[in-house]
Amino acid sequence: MIVRRAHSLLAMAALVTAGTVGCRGIREAFSAHAGVAASAAGQDLTVERLAGWVAHVKRAQPSAKNFTAIASLYVDYMLFAAQLAKGQDLHDSALVIRASWPTATQLRWNRFHDELFATAAHLTPAQVDSAYQAGNVRLLQHILIQVPASAAPGDVERKRVQTEQILRQVSSQHGTNFAALAKRYSEDPGSKARGGYLSAVARGQYVAPFETAGWELPPGGISGIVRSPFGFHLIRRPPLPEVRDSFSADVSRLVLAHLDSQYVNGISSQYAIVVDEGAPARVRQIFDDLEHARKDRHVLATYRGGSFRVQDLVRWLYAIDPEEARALPAGTDTQLKEFVTMVVERELLIQKVDSAHVALEPDDWAEIKADYDSGVARLQRAMGLSPELFRDSASTPEARVRLAATHVNNYLERALKGEARFVPLSPFLGAILREREPWSIYPAGIAAAVERAGTVRDSLRGAIRPAPGPAPVPLDTTPHRYVR
Repeated sequence: MIVRRAHSLLAMAALVTAGTVGCRGIREAFSAHAGVAASAAGQDLTVERLAGWVAHVKRAQPSAKNFTAIASLYVDYMLFAAQLAKGQDLHDSALVIRASWPTATQLRWNRFHDELFATAAHLTPAQVDSAYQAGNVRLLQHILIQVPASAAPGDVERKRVQTEQILRQVSSQHGTNFAALAKRYSEDPGSKARGGYLSAVARGQYVAPFETAGWELPPGGISGIVRSPFGFHLIRRPPLPEVRDSFSADVSRLVLAHLDSQYVNGISSQYAIVVDEGAPARVRQIFDDLEHARKDRHVLATYRGGSFRVQDLVRWLYAIDPEEARALPAGTDTQLKEFVTMVVERELLIQKVDSAHVALEPDDWAEIKADYDSGVARLQRAMGLSPELFRDSASTPEARVRLAATHVNNYLERALKGEARFVPLSPFLGAILREREPWSIYPAGIAAAVERAGTVRDSLRGAIRPAPGPAPVPLDTTPHRYVR
């Protein structure tokens, strides 16, 4: 896969740490905004509000990193809500494509890939026959009777007897009933429903006892009882006429995977990719200030005809699984160099797609549009925003933005308390929105919020300390229903 979209905005926001400053500049961030942690579209997230949000969330540690992550969420959600309040079109096709960059890029690559390898991976009947007869790739069928490693000798013997009884049934019909018996007796959940058929694979994919027995079988052959760490197996090599279609599809898949590997590996050689010695340190530094890294032009790698910079990598960090991204700083220098090389290869593959002028097909666009529209609608519902709300509840643009801010604040407070589900906003859409409206995250305000949250938590702990003496006698024992 070329790219994968980020799964959660909350998880991605956690990549952002203290030191984030928006488009208003560093001097302003440290001067007149000590009471404000962040601002977006003219609306402020105050230190007091941010501290209060986090102080009441037990799982959130009062650290600059966590507070900045929440402030970053506020910025993106507020900018989104402000666009709705102003009646801006968030469904323009160009915006949708930019906001859906991982999906759009993957779909375009899939089309390029299919055109590139479709002919090469297509096998003629003669080639399928030859591959089966060569035996380097085998499609096997098995029945597994599981034997836990901790099984007592008596249980092991009972399982062996059961397997011998099944083997006698298989042998009585020369394997023609193997699929039916597999569906009835096999304890392999992955193949049981398919009659015990496994995918065709090259040698080296199975545990040793299973593979040794499987590679000794002639077409139509049936093994004796084979013991592996999973239990007792009966293995059959189905004759080609029985499995021609599935064997052909599996071999084509293996050929395609081999061609893919060769093509990608050839990219590194073709473009002479060289990763800078300082790249691992720079990759780790990205996570100290992701916003600054978005504009960082330091070179991580060079290749014939160009270079790959820190700011280029940031886009990929937003596209991959956030859990994987957050694990990167702990990687070794060698692992980080390999990661940079892999990303550069993908970047060059995308350049090839662009050079080939591969366009999205109508079906691709429909998929992207439906996914994007669904995400926007979910976020609107979560925050209680609608055109009707703005039309009926506020008369001026400024009033509508203030109303939107109220909904954003309420939503984030409830979400942080676990009373509402977090609905992610694509970081790619967030980046577009940050180009449209002024926004800032103020380090001084973040620091003040951290300090204030600690004070609030201390007061809360003090407020719930048990009073000395015996427990008070309840005045009213009638159950009450509390409305939040």
